[in-house]
Amino acid sequence: MTPRLWAGGALIVLLVALIGFVAVAVPWHRAPAPRADQLAALGQFPADQVARSRAFHAELRPLSYAGMLLGLLIALALGLTPLGARLVELAGRPFGDHWLARAVLGGLAVVFVAELLTLPLAIWRHTVVVRYGISTQTWGSWAVDLLKSFGVGAVLGGVVLAAFFTVTHFAPRWWWAFGAAGAAGLVVLLSFVLPVVVEPIFNRFTPMADGPLRSELLALAERDGVPVKDVLVADASRRTRAVNAYVSGLGPTRRIVVYDTMLTEATPGEVVSVTAHELGHAKDNDVLTGTIMGALGSAVAVIVLYLLGSWTGLLRLAGVESIAEPRAIGLLLAVTTVAGLVAGPAQSFVSRRVEARADSHALELTGDPATFEAMQRRLGTVNLADPDPPSWEHAMFASHPSTVQRMAAARAWAQGAR
Repeated sequence: MTPRLWAGGALIVLLVALIGFVAVAVPWHRAPAPRADQLAALGQFPADQVARSRAFHAELRPLSYAGMLLGLLIALALGLTPLGARLVELAGRPFGDHWLARAVLGGLAVVFVAELLTLPLAIWRHTVVVRYGISTQTWGSWAVDLLKSFGVGAVLGGVVLAAFFTVTHFAPRWWWAFGAAGAAGLVVLLSFVLPVVVEPIFNRFTPMADGPLRSELLALAERDGVPVKDVLVADASRRTRAVNAYVSGLGPTRRIVVYDTMLTEATPGEVVSVTAHELGHAKDNDVLTGTIMGALGSAVAVIVLYLLGSWTGLLRLAGVESIAEPRAIGLLLAVTTVAGLVAGPAQSFVSRRVEARADSHALELTGDPATFEAMQRRLGTVNLADPDPPSWEHAMFASHPSTVQRMAAARAWAQGAR
């Protein structure tokens, strides 16, 4: 059998494994959230608050769509014309056109150009969130965060590019196998590393002071059978007025993280309620499930890229001879960008199902639907979420059920619990 036949067989096996795992792991059933209860929940929000939230999203919406469209056009311009290949050549020229210099510096140059061209939209977005009082960042602080993001992306991207093209250079016939295994392994590794290495770059985490709330959160986790290492407070207020809490990490790195804004804006009961939701993710191993799906999906993506390498028309458009050479980085960017846009709605759908299950877990764990509703109302109000967004937009892009859907589900749970 040729490497291409082996790759085709491996792709079929991985696709079957991915589809089977998704079918078993995703909670396809969603708790009821009657539309009548959604409208009743919507009526609890002051009309001016709803209007302000919708005005906020009306200003962000063109930016989001323009960002997606511009990102796609840039990726296609770099990948389906020789422009990307020439950019990689220029980056590698000072180093004698060495393949590794082309791979790392050329890849970073392609990504940097794409980021630079979309920077005006990011600046515009920051002006909107500052004007509506969501962001507390000055331009200087915002720029520092942006540079940090570029720095983290450059380090991770440089390592991935170097590893990927080292494999393609030294194993030109079988790089798809090594690359698929490496991509899957990287996803697993990052699930453990990111919470403890990358998160502290952007936020300072301090242990929550001893007191009733800390004790209650630890007791909640123990009662739920979810061991956590610590309860931390993130200094989110230096960046935003938004409120949130989450459970981060896997195994020995798992910890409850509460925004400092949550401690000032919400009641202790609401903090407990949102933490119960996050413990639901840990209880149901949602991070592990996402990691496995990501690992399988990454392996599939590498093999698909390998098989696309035989499409001579695509290579001709990009001005390259092989999809495995550094000069094809622009083409790789174009393919992954299109794939991301196509897969986005399905990923959002799965995410909403997972979040709805975590909501049900929070209700079962606390037995307090009234506080759950109050917590959702608080999150929606402070974070300026549209409580009842357009259904088509919600279906395409939302990672969570809408605020009124979550409140209605709590009411339905309360009716069923009586």
